[in-house]
Amino acid sequence: MEYSNRENINLIEKIKEHAELLAALIAGLFILLAWRLDTSGQTTASVILYIVAFCVGGFAKAKEGIEETIEDKKLNVELLMILAAIGSAAIGYWTEGAILIFIFAVSGALETYAMNKSNREISALMNLQPEEAWLVRGGFEPMKVSVSTLQIGDHLLIKPGERVPADGVIFKGQSSIDESAISGEPLPVAKREGDEVFAGTVNLNGAITMEMTKPNSETLFQKIIQLVQSAQSEKSPSQQFIEKFEGTYVKFVLLSVALMMFLPHFLLEWDWTTTFYRAMVLLVVASPCALVAAIMPATLAAISNGAKNGILFKGGLHLEHLSVLRAVAVDKTGTLTQGKPVVTDFIVREGIEREEALSVLAGIESQSNHPLAQAITSFAKAEGVIISSQVAIKDIPGWGIKGYVNDMEYLVGKPDFVGTEEANSFANGATAKLATEGKTVIFIRDKDGIVALTALKDTVRDEAKKAVALLKELGINVIMLTGDNEKTAKAIAKESGVTEYVAECLPETKVTEMKRLLSQHQFVGMVGDGINDAPALATATTGIAMGEGTDVALETADVVLMKNDLSKIAYAVRLSRKMQRIVKQNIFFSIGIIVLLIASNFLQVVDLPLGVIGHEGSTILVILNGLRMLNKNV
Repeated sequence: MEYSNRENINLIEKIKEHAELLAALIAGLFILLAWRLDTSGQTTASVILYIVAFCVGGFAKAKEGIEETIEDKKLNVELLMILAAIGSAAIGYWTEGAILIFIFAVSGALETYAMNKSNREISALMNLQPEEAWLVRGGFEPMKVSVSTLQIGDHLLIKPGERVPADGVIFKGQSSIDESAISGEPLPVAKREGDEVFAGTVNLNGAITMEMTKPNSETLFQKIIQLVQSAQSEKSPSQQFIEKFEGTYVKFVLLSVALMMFLPHFLLEWDWTTTFYRAMVLLVVASPCALVAAIMPATLAAISNGAKNGILFKGGLHLEHLSVLRAVAVDKTGTLTQGKPVVTDFIVREGIEREEALSVLAGIESQSNHPLAQAITSFAKAEGVIISSQVAIKDIPGWGIKGYVNDMEYLVGKPDFVGTEEANSFANGATAKLATEGKTVIFIRDKDGIVALTALKDTVRDEAKKAVALLKELGINVIMLTGDNEKTAKAIAKESGVTEYVAECLPETKVTEMKRLLSQHQFVGMVGDGINDAPALATATTGIAMGEGTDVALETADVVLMKNDLSKIAYAVRLSRKMQRIVKQNIFFSIGIIVLLIASNFLQVVDLPLGVIGHEGSTILVILNGLRMLNKNV
């Protein structure tokens, strides 16, 4: 019984969704029957059916037009079409008027489909978040509870095949997670204890227990939904201009039609029937339906396309701005690079065992929380070295660490702490070469001199190199902004392939540089992920935040990359440029058709049926052209 009710509800929802199209088709059926009756001489019956077709097909658009006119206190395209249909009927052209209503209803249904297509992407996203979860407490069996009752700190069991109900960290177990709903990437991601998981993603194989870290209202999934909903409601400057233009244009058309009803009779000696007929044709062909539909369907389709590919636009304005970008400023740490230093070189003094030296160094560094120390410890573990455990340390702020292993004292730090001259000459002067490669060099020294040096570097992401190359192919300059020193910045810039770089940047320096770039290139994007990037993100023409960045960066940015993949920027630019091409095609095409039909009407070449087909056909073509933005290939 419950299943049957659910089926009935789904059927009702589908009927509601396609109500406009069904009304148009029913109107078309009545028109066909009315035409058959008219050809067989049953004029009264045919007129009645035409009137029914008018009411069924034109109700939705007439209601929409009247409500918008009252609300906005200005005339609109819908009223023009209704007046044209009534005017056609008034002079005896029932068939033409009904066909006008029919095609107008079909084009309206198609436009509604375009809107709904984008909205369905959001509905699909919202349906991905589960409503129930398995709550684990103490030694009791997991119990199924509503997601709305969960609190931060709750432990949740996620079985294979189930969706993750909340944002959190894996507490126990390991599995592969399908994160395509978040990042747009189809390949599963391996997750283990300590790794983050996100609401709406799918646990593919192993059972895992997670600890909830965010309330449901603040999950990454909810942010995605809110961002896309906001983007759909925000109109681009082009759309706003068209809507303002529409009201003025409609008044101009009505004035032209009013003059057309009288002037040709006196100036061109047309009879009154021809004069009124041509006025009705003008009312049809001069209506800007296609022009009004030139932008919105394409914009919504582009926003939907981006969301499916892990790119969130906060509105049509930002989508338009991307098409004219001439430069992109990129933060280094966490954007171009991994944001975590790794050991690239480990060189020991002659006569010293490599494993022993690394064991001592890692034992000392394991007592520190500094990122460089953690990188050295991780390197030792990866090398399979047993880390010394009998270690005592003394931190020397601003210099380094004194370590004591088996009653022997070691100094760990930069050259000026262990002895500049000896450090610089160690390993045939390797320090200078490593520094030019943008690497940080750490030394360990015992009573006999330098034992070993360790070179560390924040490595450039492979996808970052690809992204920079793709942007340069699109004619966009890439500028790296970093707080690092000149040597490190130069090395990273060379490796990543950026056009230029600016070293030793503070947050306020980034804003200054952004203003300089804006004056130089006019349209500049900024990519960042940290709190220090927020001012520059706000200053840029288009701020682009990495999805794994801070909340401040996500809130400030205009575009969000849900996965830290810079190559998505090039995709977003191509998407934007394609949208602009389609919008321009639509505008030129719709204006061209209007001018052609108006000229043909004055020359009495086009009659009302052909005018209806030309006008409404162009509207349908414009909408279909806009829906091409849903294609994945851009």
